[in-house]
Amino acid sequence: MSRASKITLLSTILGTAGVVAFVHWAQTAEQAAMHAGVVRDMEHQRIKRERQADFDMQRQLEEEYKKVQTVRDSTSGA
Repeated sequence: MSRASKITLLSTILGTAGVVAFVHWAQTAEQAAMHAGVVRDMEHQRIKRERQADFDMQRQLEEEYKKVQTVRDSTSGA
């Protein structure tokens, strides 16, 4: 084989290996980003459930207090 053909073969092999390595790295990075999105969404859902539970508890307490106490609207300016 001539020197030029050896150089061409070597550069082709190195270029192909570089492309394969880059594609593998890009897929790994994309998968990690997608997983981070799922984790973030799960955390948002957990916080939303906690806030809804707090809201429901406050509403229940308000109903109990309204049964026991007389409540007037103090914002009417009268």
